[in-house]
Amino acid sequence: MNLKDITIHFAHPAYQLSTLFDLRQTGIKHFQTWTHDDLRARIGEGDVLVISGYWKNELLPDADKLRFAQVCGAGYDMFDLDAVRAKGVRLAHASGINVNGVSDHAMALLLALTRQIHTGRDNQRKGIWRGMISDLAKREDELPGKTMVIYGMGKIGSRLARLAKAFDMTVLGLKRDVSTQIEHVDELHPSEALVDLLPRADVTVLTCPLTEETRNVIDGPALAAMKPSSYLINVARGGCVDEAALVEALRGGAIAGAGIDVTVPEPLAPASDLWGLENVILTPHTGGETTKYEDNVIDILLENLGRLSRGEASLHNQVI
Repeated sequence: MNLKDITIHFAHPAYQLSTLFDLRQTGIKHFQTWTHDDLRARIGEGDVLVISGYWKNELLPDADKLRFAQVCGAGYDMFDLDAVRAKGVRLAHASGINVNGVSDHAMALLLALTRQIHTGRDNQRKGIWRGMISDLAKREDELPGKTMVIYGMGKIGSRLARLAKAFDMTVLGLKRDVSTQIEHVDELHPSEALVDLLPRADVTVLTCPLTEETRNVIDGPALAAMKPSSYLINVARGGCVDEAALVEALRGGAIAGAGIDVTVPEPLAPASDLWGLENVILTPHTGGETTKYEDNVIDILLENLGRLSRGEASLHNQVI
């Protein structure tokens, strides 16, 4: 692939990919489409397509010049891999670009809950200056000495462990393969040990992918195993938590609160009970959405374009 002869088609409704790519001064031709209609109209113009949720498999027959597709995020299940392979198109995803953002976000949700930032903001809007609290169980809390259970010790979970240790927390990690120890994790356990570890957790954080193994991994029995003083943080996928069971646990005091960045469906249904619970902090799947996101995508894109131009067989985060 001669980079002087290609055109990159960025397709996203929000990310400023083309604008930030300009700043790299690569000399590579590029343009961006912002809507499905514009994407469809110009799908035949790009040799390289940088895209995420906008992809539809029916676009492939009209993508006459397409040779490489770089996904903006970690997920690529929207692509018909057999059809992409038959078209002769290479494909790579962008796993790892949001490691800092998502792990930061998980820690921010925990700090907000333990420091009661959410209720402070609610009181601010009401013009209420809350007095000192005599009841120890209702006061703000500190993290040193607390135990964090992290379910999913990939790049995000591993960085979160490092952040937790900076707050003098004990970290218990869970992953499928425990043959290799992970830095900053005090104890590493197999994934199936989750329910056994939950009674020890002051906070349980989900940083796992959504698979059949992890679907509803936090269900009624799991929530019942948690301390009434503990918190649940979900920065994984909404399908990892049984929402009805979570609402029941939050209302009944089975756990102290939850920080939720991912839901089913997204956007969260207007009728969901999660909206009205004071002991819940909701964010709209923004854990990885930072000012660095586009640059992180472009870094991976340029790495892969370099490999393709040199005729290398493997890509960074290669799918095809």
